[in-house]
Amino acid sequence: MKYYLAVDIGASSGRHIVGWRTENGVETKEVYRFANGVEEKDGHLTWDTERLLREVKTGIAAARAEFGAIESLSIDTWGVDYVLLRGEEPVLPCYAYRDGRTIPAIEAVHALVPFEELYAHTGCQFQPFTTIYQLYADKMAGRLEGVTSFLMLPCYLMYRLTGVKACEYTEATTTGLLNAQTGDFDVALLDKLGLPKALFPKPQAPGTVIGSYDGIKVVLCATHDTGSAVEGIPMEGRQMYISSGTWSLLGVKTDKPITGEESRRANWSNEGGVGYNRYQKNIMGMWLINELRRELCPDTPFPEVVKMAEESAFEGIVDAEDSAFLSPESMRAAFDGALDPKPQSPGDYFRCAYRSLALGYEKAIRELEDNTGKTYDKLYIVGGGAKNAFLNRLTEEQAHKKVIALPIEATALGNLKVQMEVSQ
Repeated sequence: MKYYLAVDIGASSGRHIVGWRTENGVETKEVYRFANGVEEKDGHLTWDTERLLREVKTGIAAARAEFGAIESLSIDTWGVDYVLLRGEEPVLPCYAYRDGRTIPAIEAVHALVPFEELYAHTGCQFQPFTTIYQLYADKMAGRLEGVTSFLMLPCYLMYRLTGVKACEYTEATTTGLLNAQTGDFDVALLDKLGLPKALFPKPQAPGTVIGSYDGIKVVLCATHDTGSAVEGIPMEGRQMYISSGTWSLLGVKTDKPITGEESRRANWSNEGGVGYNRYQKNIMGMWLINELRRELCPDTPFPEVVKMAEESAFEGIVDAEDSAFLSPESMRAAFDGALDPKPQSPGDYFRCAYRSLALGYEKAIRELEDNTGKTYDKLYIVGGGAKNAFLNRLTEEQAHKKVIALPIEATALGNLKVQMEVSQ
């Protein structure tokens, strides 16, 4: 029996999941879990990469202690964040995508390359935290001086395990610097922005073996967690999906990127998949619920949060995509500022958040069908949000699509699937 290890790190927690083949498919077992989250340092939001590395190694040891020999491992994380290196030394801190340092960089980037031109090149939706703006903020702050390497976060962690520097394709597509048609970093954009081309090698495909850690092969999965999640969905044909976590990623597999004016205006993105394009949109997700819970009733279990929402009769809704909800000091105050009358109970806030998310999903589905010229009848939901029967019901009623909720570790399954195909 061969055992494989998926290290799946999200913005709020990380999981080590061992998988193996059986005659009925793939069996999995979680062997280690750890908390994650941003840390404030000198007025900025950052990731503690050294702690993440320690947790990764601890989880690998736990997998070996329970299963013995591990055939291979791979790491996936969220997109856009990265570590710079001068030689072998990281340039710290590693900023988190919710940090506000990119605000002046956005204007500076668009003065050099208007967003319409950026989108025509990359097909990447506008988000204030996209890597292109983070890197330009680094340039403006002088952080790129002497930098010799640029590694997206999952590849940085695998570099620390193997000593090998890699650039994986699906994660690279979240940078806003890849040419949508060629799949390589866009040299014309790098030149216009004055970013050192030597930092941006040709991306490598999922399934590439890059090295080893303590006798375990280290493989590039689809290192962007949404890329792995989509690969892990047992989907009938090409139907719509939502990878529901801190963010909700709603999209569909396509053969080629869709970069027309309608897509740009509606802020759709084209990101890499395992042999296909992911045409999708970032929608505010469980972040709204998590932050409201943290502020209103931090000790209340999530099933009780859902029950409170179901029992509320509050009818107010907000635009869940409004930037006011991206990183507010107070999520409650952000909701209060957008609502009249204001919610009166925690259940009112939660009901408003869930209904607003369902409406956001419905709007995005209409855009997706218009832009692809196709109609879809099913919506697969995976990730933490798949367990929320109330939100799933609201979504089905609002969007008039059959919701297939799969409360599975789709990201880990996609990670494992790529590793297993390597050893066939």
